[in-house]
Amino acid sequence: MLVTALQAVAASLPPVPGQAGLKLELGRLAHPAATLEGLAVYIGGEKLPGAVELRRLIVSGHVIENLRFDCPRLEVGDAGVGCRGARLTIPGLLDDARVDLGFNPADRSGFILARDPQWGRLEARLHADGKAEVDVQALPLEALGRFVLPLAAYAAGGVLAGKLAYRSEHGEHVITAEGGGDAGRFSTADGLQAGENLQFSFALEARSRDETWHWQAGLDWSSGEAYLHPLYVVAGPSLRARGRLAPRRLFIDQAALVIQGIESFEASAEIDLDTARIGKGSVTVERIDLAQIGPRFIAPLVAPAQAESIRFAGFMDLGVAIDASGLSAFDLSFDQAGFSFADSALAVGPLSGVVPWRSVGETRVALQVDGGRWQELQLGAFGLKAVVDGSRVRAREIAIPILDGRLLFTDLDLVHARAGWSGRGGMVVEPISMKLLTDAVGLPPMSGVLSASMPGLSVRPGEVALEGALVISLFDGYLRITGLQVIEPFGSAPHLYGDIEARNLDLFQLTETFSFGSISGFVDADVRGLELARWAPVRFDAEVRSSPGDFARRISQRAVENIGALGGPGAALAIQRGFLSFFDSFGYREIGLSCKLSGNVCVMGGIAGERGDAGFTIVQGGGVPALNVIGYNRRVDWVELVDRIKRVVESNAAPVIK
Repeated sequence: MLVTALQAVAASLPPVPGQAGLKLELGRLAHPAATLEGLAVYIGGEKLPGAVELRRLIVSGHVIENLRFDCPRLEVGDAGVGCRGARLTIPGLLDDARVDLGFNPADRSGFILARDPQWGRLEARLHADGKAEVDVQALPLEALGRFVLPLAAYAAGGVLAGKLAYRSEHGEHVITAEGGGDAGRFSTADGLQAGENLQFSFALEARSRDETWHWQAGLDWSSGEAYLHPLYVVAGPSLRARGRLAPRRLFIDQAALVIQGIESFEASAEIDLDTARIGKGSVTVERIDLAQIGPRFIAPLVAPAQAESIRFAGFMDLGVAIDASGLSAFDLSFDQAGFSFADSALAVGPLSGVVPWRSVGETRVALQVDGGRWQELQLGAFGLKAVVDGSRVRAREIAIPILDGRLLFTDLDLVHARAGWSGRGGMVVEPISMKLLTDAVGLPPMSGVLSASMPGLSVRPGEVALEGALVISLFDGYLRITGLQVIEPFGSAPHLYGDIEARNLDLFQLTETFSFGSISGFVDADVRGLELARWAPVRFDAEVRSSPGDFARRISQRAVENIGALGGPGAALAIQRGFLSFFDSFGYREIGLSCKLSGNVCVMGGIAGERGDAGFTIVQGGGVPALNVIGYNRRVDWVELVDRIKRVVESNAAPVIK
């Protein structure tokens, strides 16, 4: 009867501008799950074709404007208004979605079934008792990104399916949701965030009285991989959380993350939704297996350039507290933990102990390190105790055993700023056997000891400088190293600067150690402006010369030949050749050799004074037969010179002099 009445009314009314038939304006309809504003129904002629226009639809704060349903046959009856096979248009979102719908104003119940090639399938139902249900199937995230801007910024793809339900029970509003995603992917324009083949599932329940929602949620990531600069993560983690949502604030009362390699991971937080800032929070992580977690999460954060070369072992616990001003406290504890570089440049551990820190007040660090290695040097066990006060660290004494001696750091006072660490202290090298040291680093065995006293140890971001002298006693003389400065000592490209002064080195011990032949006497040496890159020389100005004094000066045939070989092609021996075969050694007056290295070229020189033939004297003879070693090749490739020295040292063959 309602249909007949509407037809009669439609026939008697004048045409509505732009739309023939009857126009019903229902105004504003409110429901706990959604609000409809500006709802208008147009009814046509005999077969009642028509349309439904909705000026605004508000769902959970999201606003969709100017919806239009074009209905080929509008059904109006006691059960309300409905349409089958309608066409839905939303400017900028939908062009040709097919929809079945129905709505009964009497009890505010209704349904919508929408199908679209781009949007998949959506079915929503409003029940007379206030319940609402939404079922989504094969919803493309790429299409959803046109409505949800964060998804568009990440170029999200894949499909989403799930169910959303609302009900009211015992005075509470209840929302539940469950579903998942498949074939997910995302990427940012800069390539620093990306994921593919993502598969996940989620569940949510939220209950509200007054203005506060109490919620609990779960998320399981079952497949795929993602790169979140600088971290690479794979499927497996799952998250369970519960909390409250109040006006303008989100409370995460407890969140538990399950991830391989961690026994327990719990967190809590209070977040200001207006500023997206954490007002208060904490994280507690127990029994972190560093062998699993270190390469994936720690190395990319602390040393991204060397992440693939760092190895981890042992376990660690972590506690972090945050307040409105930022990080307020953390506690680290180690259990037989350690790390090392694959190239053997540095290794520390195993170590155990605690590292506490508070933004206000002092804490005390206590660690026991059972050993380590720097380059080829093995470090013994040592304890580390320090006082931490905010960004300042003080340690009265740290003694690190090395071979048969110790490195002793005293009165360290360091401050950490945004650029890195800076501060001062002192360092003493208690005597270390040169024989043990040279054996450890693969050099020919040397006698003597290494010792140093440097009260002025200074640290700046990426740099360590030593004020004072490092003294090495060897070959009955000494080396004195000053102005020592190391840039990025533990980095991938360390640089070292310094000056070396050597005095009164016993040539007999020196040449015997390096199988160079036999030379008696003593020499002095100076290396000025030494620069090493990756522990290899790139620049210096070096000079070796006979020490002053009255001592025996003899040189063997083999040593003469080897010294000549260092000069390369063009070196000559100016001697009384007729008598050479009768002598095993010769007297000399002075020895001198210099090398100024720059740009991988060594500019060589000899004893002071110019020769008329452009050569330079390396050995000046004295006695009978008179023997001089003259070099003529002043520019020598550094790599070639090093190779010559190696060949000379490695060769045990007796020289042949023609």
